[in-house]
Amino acid sequence: MPVPSMDTVAPAPLRRIDQALFDAVAAGAADSPRRRLNHNFHAPSDRVQRFLNVLQPGTYVRPHRHLREQPGEGFECFLVLQGEVGLLLLDGNGRVLGRERISAAGPLRGIELAEGVIHTLVALCADAVLMEIKQGPYRPSADKDFLAGFPLEGTEAAARLEARWRALFDDGDAGGPAAGLPD
Repeated sequence: MPVPSMDTVAPAPLRRIDQALFDAVAAGAADSPRRRLNHNFHAPSDRVQRFLNVLQPGTYVRPHRHLREQPGEGFECFLVLQGEVGLLLLDGNGRVLGRERISAAGPLRGIELAEGVIHTLVALCADAVLMEIKQGPYRPSADKDFLAGFPLEGTEAAARLEARWRALFDDGDAGGPAAGLPD
């Protein structure tokens, strides 16, 4: 089989992850009532879910964990490709156990969460782009196990809570527990 020259156009199966894609998905996220938008590289039936998740300040990610039938398949991996996000780790009562600032500029650029870790994310700047990888196939009814007692998306209570969580990162510090229970 002949080897293509370096001057040939990229084959159709190659999908570019570039600034134009970031900008397009970020524009969709800014226009979305949820203030975030995914760009999937996987089909729902694929064994590995891989996608860009673009978050805008004000997006509320209801605290959740990932559980799967097979032990170890509920992991979730985030790599920040642009901007920065705050990751909050919660206990079963919703108290913040820890926080991590994940930034494309570093020093922490990504994180892998083990199965069953309750977490949420906040956008710490406009157009924050994450690459997420987790076990598939995607089943919307079983993808997330939401923590009880937290407001639903789109409510005033959710907006207040997201602002409070985002403020936990205002000091520039990346770690440590802090209050986080809903009103």
